[in-house]
Amino acid sequence: MVRVRVVRHSGLRRRALRRRVLWGGGEVLVTVGVVLLLLVVHQVWWTNREARADAEREVRALERFWDGGDGGDGGDGDSGTAVPATSATPAPGAEGSAGASAGTGRRSAAGSSPNPDWSRAYAILTIPRLHLRVPVAEGVSKSGVLNKGYVGHYPGTGQPGQAGNFALAGHRNTHGEPFRYVNRLVRGDTVRVETRSATYTYAVDRTLPQTAAHDGSVIRPIPRSTVRPGHGYTEPGYYLTLTTCTPEYTSKYRLVVWGKLVAMRPR
Repeated sequence: MVRVRVVRHSGLRRRALRRRVLWGGGEVLVTVGVVLLLLVVHQVWWTNREARADAEREVRALERFWDGGDGGDGGDGDSGTAVPATSATPAPGAEGSAGASAGTGRRSAAGSSPNPDWSRAYAILTIPRLHLRVPVAEGVSKSGVLNKGYVGHYPGTGQPGQAGNFALAGHRNTHGEPFRYVNRLVRGDTVRVETRSATYTYAVDRTLPQTAAHDGSVIRPIPRSTVRPGHGYTEPGYYLTLTTCTPEYTSKYRLVVWGKLVAMRPR
């Protein structure tokens, strides 16, 4: 007796449905993976490319302006004028966590041209060991300063060559990442700050590898960490402070490098 195999159409439909679901799920995962990869490429590569090009153009524009040529879209160049300190000291952060903006400098600028645009660069930071040469602008906001590949000056801290603390912030990753390798600086390394009126040379003196993002005391006139009390200074001086995020690709903590003024050369 020959047995005839009975094929149930409902079973075939279920298997076909499972195959379609699995295939569709695989397509979705591949699509999501491609989108995420493109986002990473944009964030890590494209933003660096754009910001570095913008920063290089601004440096060249500043140099032309100072030399008496056409400044183009460069900064106001009035870097020899001090910006009076504000009453509040912002917390350090390459991500603008202090809430400070370029507008603070505009409101408090004295002795400079009417309504200067402090979001434009007004100085050039050079770190030979890192082969770094970037513009410095007032404020530490992301959109106004840091995402352009610039280094931002904390409003309320000193200006180049002044007694006190000339404090700066910069991205460690993405958007030009000017402070990507500041952890490689060692004692004695030079950091130059060029303005329209002079070039100020600082020597790296101390490093605070990690502190809390709210440790605003590291950018005070006499910089000293309140989170890590053994790090910092106790006497007035002419200080430079560089701050950025750490560990890399996070903004959980801050890395701080301090330097002291060792030379000033009129331009």
